[in-house]
Order: sequence, then structure tokens, then C-alpha cells
Amino acid sequence: MGSEVLALICGLAAAASFGTGDFCGGFATKRSSVHSVIIISQLFGLALLAALAVMLREPVPSGSNMVFGGLAGLFGTLGLTALYIGLARGRMGIVAPVSAVVGAVLPIIIGMFMEGAPSGGQLLGLLLGLCAIWYLAGGGHAASIHPRDLSLPVLAGAGFGFFFIFIDQVSETAIFWPLVTAKVVAVTMILAFITARREKIQAPWSHQLLIIILAGIFDAAGNILFALASRLGRLDISTTLTSLYPAGTVFLAWLILRERLAPRQWFGVAVALVALVLVAW
Repeated sequence: MGSEVLALICGLAAAASFGTGDFCGGFATKRSSVHSVIIISQLFGLALLAALAVMLREPVPSGSNMVFGGLAGLFGTLGLTALYIGLARGRMGIVAPVSAVVGAVLPIIIGMFMEGAPSGGQLLGLLLGLCAIWYLAGGGHAASIHPRDLSLPVLAGAGFGFFFIFIDQVSETAIFWPLVTAKVVAVTMILAFITARREKIQAPWSHQLLIIILAGIFDAAGNILFALASRLGRLDISTTLTSLYPAGTVFLAWLILRERLAPRQWFGVAVALVALVLVAW
């Protein structure tokens, strides 16, 4: 099995893992505070990544690579914060798809400069993949969009995009330790934010704790799988595939919570399938 095929599998697995983690996290916030869910899930993700790094005896990479991991955690946390603030203040139908598309576009641009342009079929697949991300995340509304509505989702997408870019920079030499550094930075920033706002971290109920732990595990698994995908294949293709994670979230919401999928989301699923064929061609 070629490296490009393995990269495709890892990218799709990363999307499924991130989507499942988002579903678990969103489900947990229905009865627990958002900050409690975030910090507890991140701590469990950190513990998992550190344990894997030690058990697999991965060599500690150079200081510069650890810095890249820290920068990934910094931008990822900024993106997550902007996303939650945007979802609280703005329209979810704008915030979610814009942040998802921007988070994919930045690595695509950087990837083309670093690795050259993809083939014509793959380029068409990338463009269709961006369309699929938009519709899967809830885009496609006909309502007008004011420029001020775009500031937070664009900032969130930029944070996610730079997270992908920096993780790609270190995935050639190491996987787990840079991700551990990213998680340490993320946990530190979130704790500092909570402390500055003088908010309390509420202990969740026992059955909620299991869901929060699963959110942390699937988020950490998504990080690992994306790092593997970017090591084995192109950054632009790996990012586009990983950014299809809303498909996993909406599928689980449909399967478990019996939420109805909007026609535009079914359209996004169809477009994503076409994009996958073109990217893998």
C-alpha cells in the first residue's frame, strides 16, 4: 500500500476522530460548563499523548521542533477560543463553515508553495472538498453576511490553519512529543483564561465524565492521525481530508440524537464523496 493511500486513510480517520470528539464535547456541554469540558478533555488528551510517547520510546525532538509544537498549541487554542466566542455571539450557520473553510485554505496555500501544485484532478478535488466542508458545517444560507460577522470565524479558521501548518513542520521527525507540547500550551492558556475571568471549574457527573474523556481521547487521536497523514502525503490534501470532520459530527447527531440533516448537508456529503475520488485518483 503506497504512502499516498495511507495518507488518504489517515486523513479520513483524522476527520472521523475529530468529528466524534466534537460530538462528544458538544453533547457534554449540554449539562456541563464549556470550560470544564474543554480543560478536562484537554488534560486527558495530554495524558494519553504523553503515555504513548513514553511507551513507544519516541526520541525527544530538537528544541526548534518543540517550539513548533508549542506554536501549534498556541494557535489551536486561539482558534478554539475565537470559535466558541463566535458561536456564542454570532450565527452558527456562518461561524462554523467559515472557520472550517479558512482553516483548510491556509494550509492548502502553504502546501502548494512548499510542495508544488497538485495534479489537475487533485486540485479539482481540493476545491470540491472546500465546498463540501462549507455545506457539511452548515453553510449555504441565503441570508446576507455583514463583514463584522466574519471577524471571529476568520480568526478561528486562521488559528486552526496555523495549527495544521506547524504540526506538519514537526511530523517528519516526531509525532507525540510535539503534540504533548501543543497540549501543554493549550491547557496552560485555557487555565490562564479561566483564572483571569475568575470562573470555577465544575466537576461533571460521573456519566458526563466518561463522555468528556472520550472527547479528549478522540481529539488526541485526531491530532496523531493528522500528523501521520501530513508525514505520509501532501499538507494540502491531508488538511482538506481532515477538515471534513463536520461530516462525523452531523452523522452522529443524526444517528444518536435523531437530528435531521438539512438538504445542504446531504449535498455536502455527496460533494465530499466526489472530492475523495478525485483526490485519490
